[in-house]
Amino acid sequence: MNPLVHQALHTETIELAQNQCLSGLLRFITAGSVDDGKSTLIGRLLYDTGNVAADQLASIQATSQKRGLAAIDWSLLTDGLIAEREQGITIDVAYRYFSTARRKFIIGDAPGHEQYTRNMVTAASSADLAILLVDARKGVITQTRRHAYLAHLLGIRELVLAVNKMDLVDWQPSIYRSIVDEFNAFVSQLGRHHVQAIPLSALNGTNVATHAEAIPWYDGPSLLEHLESIPSRRDADQTPMRLPVQRVVRVMMGNGANGATEKEFRGYQGTLASGHLHVGDEVEVMPSGQRARVTGLNIAEQALQKASADRSVVVSLDREIDISRGDMLSDPIQLPRVTKGITADVCWLSEQPLQTHGKYLIKHTTRSVNALFDDLIYRVDVNTLAHEAAPESAVMNDILRVKLKLQQPLFVDNYSDNRTTGSFIVIDPVSFHTVAAGVII
Repeated sequence: MNPLVHQALHTETIELAQNQCLSGLLRFITAGSVDDGKSTLIGRLLYDTGNVAADQLASIQATSQKRGLAAIDWSLLTDGLIAEREQGITIDVAYRYFSTARRKFIIGDAPGHEQYTRNMVTAASSADLAILLVDARKGVITQTRRHAYLAHLLGIRELVLAVNKMDLVDWQPSIYRSIVDEFNAFVSQLGRHHVQAIPLSALNGTNVATHAEAIPWYDGPSLLEHLESIPSRRDADQTPMRLPVQRVVRVMMGNGANGATEKEFRGYQGTLASGHLHVGDEVEVMPSGQRARVTGLNIAEQALQKASADRSVVVSLDREIDISRGDMLSDPIQLPRVTKGITADVCWLSEQPLQTHGKYLIKHTTRSVNALFDDLIYRVDVNTLAHEAAPESAVMNDILRVKLKLQQPLFVDNYSDNRTTGSFIVIDPVSFHTVAAGVII
């Protein structure tokens, strides 16, 4: 990456951090290839921050000894499936919660095997930051590039390049710098990202929770110091209000005690995808285009005056409108786009190839519609980022730009503006398996 661009991005991040509270929740994922040490890194991070219970520690110590290991196998803290422990790989996404004196964290440990790339997509869809691990002995490989590109597609702009197993190459700075230069050259083609490179040894805990003074040529932060210092993303609160309706309910308020009368009203239940919603706000109902004012916001029997993004609420309106699951309450000034055709970048996740002009289901927020792939525009080569000629079909892990025709309209935003209303999954209508994930451009 151009040093001036890198410095500008770093300065921008610091300024943003100074203007935001850093004690907020940070969601991040670990990604990379098989055996790069993702689960070991998380296990070590949990242990070094005092987030491993005594009985957990005793259990993994005993298991490590049974396997004849000289050191504790920290990956046992996250690899919970029997198949994961037997094969020594991560298969499903393992979420772990931990906290320090400065902030709280949710970690998604994504699988490294190419077969389970779809699970990495799931984990990355809600993350603010991605830690991309690289084995110092192997350097940047195809799976590293694929995960970096998927993080880019899913709107993650904060990246950590964790060059792991540096102890196995005698902490040679030339090896580290060569890997960093290669990765930065690749990422610089994707757009604006802030990359923090950190040399470490996950197994030994070197440069994980505390800065390693024993590495004289590295003067940057430890992994934990970096994670504690960057702002969590709050873009969902800043974007126009969107509330996909999950179901319509009849709500009874009041219990009749002390002369209070019970009141029944029709409510619209859902999770606020973005923005804020206040009692008294005017909303527009999609797709009918009718408008109404919010007269109440409730969670169970608790009345609210305001709801923010990610809050599940029941909304009551000042007039009766025909609203059902799949409709959307929106900001009447900044409406989503109503469309029966979308252009999107998709990652094909199924072992069954894509059937061009075959029928699929698109699941977008709470709305599902029939769709077909009208055009495969190009495929992305994840090694070079070149746009290859449009294929006749797609196979697992292909990343494509496509055009989709929809039988009924969706209410969408570009993914760069709204992660929830700008994303969707593709479902096989016969097996009901999820076959692809997409972001609207």
